[in-house]
Amino acid sequence: MKDEVGVTTVGLHPQVNAMVKMRIKAKDQVRVVTGRDRGRTGRVLKVYPDENKVLVERVNLAKRHTRPNPSKGEKGGIVSKEMPIHISNVMLVCPQCHKPTRVGYSFLQDGRKVRTCKKSGDVLD
Repeated sequence: MKDEVGVTTVGLHPQVNAMVKMRIKAKDQVRVVTGRDRGRTGRVLKVYPDENKVLVERVNLAKRHTRPNPSKGEKGGIVSKEMPIHISNVMLVCPQCHKPTRVGYSFLQDGRKVRTCKKSGDVLD
């Protein structure tokens, strides 16, 4: 595809961030499959769908230097806090079989769409 200037462009614009379907929700148990914290398990605290990231408790910890704030009663120092991790680096842990699994979808008899475990076929919702 050529634009007015004659430069060939392929694919998406470099600044466009394609959104991925978020199959992981808050309060799900996930396991980190790649990166520095590979193998660690934690609960999802928050989901950032615009950035394709999730915040997992006790995973991807970073040190933050905080200034004391006497009006709020906060002490200064070095504080560890969780940072968001990309959705592709975590897998949902099935509550029934306790294994990391991919997420599928199926419809129940009453017509509701629910998430299912790809390994055992159990309903996750």
